[in-house]
Amino acid sequence: MDVILLERIEKLGQMGDVVSVKPGYARNYLLPQNKAVTASKDNIAHFESQRTQLEAQNLERKGEAEAVRKKMQGTFVTMVRQAGDTGQLYGSVNARDIAHGLLEAGFTVTRDQVSLAEPIKSVGLHEVSIALHPEITVSVTANVARSEEEAEIQEQTGEAVIAAEEQNTLVDEEPRTESVVEDGGAKVAETQPSNEESDGKDANDDTSAIDAHQDDSEED
Repeated sequence: MDVILLERIEKLGQMGDVVSVKPGYARNYLLPQNKAVTASKDNIAHFESQRTQLEAQNLERKGEAEAVRKKMQGTFVTMVRQAGDTGQLYGSVNARDIAHGLLEAGFTVTRDQVSLAEPIKSVGLHEVSIALHPEITVSVTANVARSEEEAEIQEQTGEAVIAAEEQNTLVDEEPRTESVVEDGGAKVAETQPSNEESDGKDANDDTSAIDAHQDDSEED
């Protein structure tokens, strides 16, 4: 199905381009969203007569979007959610939630403008892309935390509180190691003999040392 694009569509074309798309994509998205019209002779002629005006309107909207981008860039959208000890949410954060968070921050955005591959299911800082205009996007940060206090810490440190807690736990744990000695190529854990065993072994140790010394003398 051939359509005329009324705005730039990523990976498809620029305003005024006549492109071929699947009928379902056109009927379900492009046409109802006023992003394109069918490429009939009448529509092509009408578009050409309105091209200058449409391009001027597009430039105006683009300028407005650029102004919003400068204000929105670097915005943190705080989302307080319940989560387990591992940081997994009891639920998720979706595009609608982020759009609502931006609205509370003073930016009017619809969920369709929020680019989120899949719902957010863990606490932490998550980069989210917002389409302000077909040619302008901006990156904001979804700050998902278990409380306002933890969200503030995450914004200041730039990392999830859960990850920081796990790192501190690993640092606090002392490694448990055993000293080993080589015995005929095999590693044997050293043990300290008790006082009772020590006295009994002294004689044996002396005997072994003497025998070893005698063997050395005979070899000489």
